[in-house]
This record gives sequence, C-alpha cells and structure tokens, in this order.
Amino acid sequence: MDLLKVDSVSKSFGSHKALDNVSVAVPQGKVYGLLGPNGAGKTTLIRIINHITAPDSGLVTFDGHPLTQQDVAHIGYLPEERGLYKKMKVGEQALFFARLKGLSRSEATRELKKWFERFEISSWWNRKVEELSKGMAQKVQFIVTVLHRPKLLIFDEPFSGFDPINANLLRDEILRLKDEGATVIFSTHNMSSVEEICDNITLINAGHNILTGNVDDIRRRYTSGRYSLVFDGDARALADKLTPMLAGCTAAEMPYGRHRLDITVTDGTTLRDVIAVANDAVQLTAVNEAMASMNDIFISTVKAYDAQNQ
Repeated sequence: MDLLKVDSVSKSFGSHKALDNVSVAVPQGKVYGLLGPNGAGKTTLIRIINHITAPDSGLVTFDGHPLTQQDVAHIGYLPEERGLYKKMKVGEQALFFARLKGLSRSEATRELKKWFERFEISSWWNRKVEELSKGMAQKVQFIVTVLHRPKLLIFDEPFSGFDPINANLLRDEILRLKDEGATVIFSTHNMSSVEEICDNITLINAGHNILTGNVDDIRRRYTSGRYSLVFDGDARALADKLTPMLAGCTAAEMPYGRHRLDITVTDGTTLRDVIAVANDAVQLTAVNEAMASMNDIFISTVKAYDAQNQ
C-alpha cells in the first residue's frame, strides 16, 4: 500500500516551471529516496507534500485521501535549512516543539529524556542552544522531528554536517524507525547513503521525474556489462590486451600483491570474451559482476537527460 501518492503534479513560479507533471508513489513502511541536482524541484515537491505550497495542477493523496492541512500533524519534516532559538535552553526548546505537536508536558518530557539518553546529550538539557555544536543541534532537531511518531517522516539532507560516527548513528535510527513502521522520504546528494538505506528512489531533473524504481532493481539494470577481475600478474598488460573491448576501466591494488580491474565492456562483448583474453595475460583468481553505484547511475542518467533536452 502507498502511504503517499503524487499524481501528475506541476508547479510554476512565474516563467520557471519547478515541477512538470511529476508522479511519485511512496510505499508504506519504506525509505524512499528523493534525488536530483540542485534546482531540480525536490524542495518544491517536499513543500507541496508538507502543504506549505499548493500545486498548480495534479493531486497529492495521503493515507488514501486527498492531502489536507490536518494531515500535516502526521508528517515530521526536518528541512535542510534548520534553526533553533539560540537563547532558549535545549530541554525547554525541545519541550516547546513537542507540545506544538500535541504531546502533553509529562509525555513529552518522558519521551525526550529517552531520546536525549539514546543520543548521549542528556547533560545538555539545561544548557543554552547557542552552546551546542552544529552536530549536537542537529541531533536535537532530529529528535523533535520524530518524537510524535508521525506516519511520514521527511528528511532533507539529514547527514549534512555530521561526522561519520554520528552519521552512522542517525542512519541506524532512520532504519530503526522504518522497522517500527514509519515511512520515510529521504532527500540527499549522498549516493552511498541511498545504497545503504533506501528501498526505492525517484530522480528528478529540471522538474521532471527521469528515473523511478527499486534501488536494487535499478542497480542491476545499470550493471549489465560491468565486471570485476581479480588476478595475479601484470595489470598494465591485462588492461592493454582488453582495451579493444572496453568502454571503461579502473585498476586497484589488492592484498598479497594481487590486483583488481573494474571494467565496463562494449556492446557485443561477452564475459566469455573477457575471460579468454584475460587468461592469456594473467592468472585470474576471481571474476564477479560489478554492481553499478548509485553515484554513477545518478551522473549518467542526468547527463543523458540533459543531452537529450538541450
């Protein structure tokens, strides 16, 4: 079942068309990646979903009915542009936001204390917000976004400014919320995060939906003709012999003096062809199909779309 559906939505600002007939279906209980270059239309779509602005045409449905202002109470939104009141105490501000979202003071205090302990910021409850580092302030904002257990969570670049340890903490919390039944829209430019946590994605470019689907299915679709060769021998000699059948090639060193060659073959070249040539040049120890990265897919899809629409 889809918790959220965006059906043929368009939105213009003056002569600029921010969204042009965009459709998206977000399955319940999944993490849905919303991807695209800067200025692609992602933020406009998120604002429409949050009922901050209205589409010029098209329909947004939430939990089986047309989206209304009342549905916003069931959406948790962490925007990329964030802000806290610097002179307030951390706990006081968190309580303020929690009360705005309908929690009683006692319920909010109880739940906030749990989250503050989990994020290891309990000692900052009575400190002023202006004393927080950027990362710690983002932890507080994340907590108040998810505290009321909304049906839909929207995170816009949630890992921005986090060190790797805290980024992993946040990633694990997003996955835990998903396991508990939350539906998540995850807007990011970090393609490795997409591979780690997203079930499905939509890639928007110039206001158009140019790629939609399950992450694993998309990666397999773009993997055709990509292989990883592990071998003993002369890497340069192997690359030279394979050159006539290659569209791309990257070399890497392996432990114990071995080498790896990641290759993309030209149309019409089979894995059998590659192995036959490689066996004459080096001692192969492993041959694997190399999954395309979401970063490569993002770049190639956007470039292909731009080239077709210039």
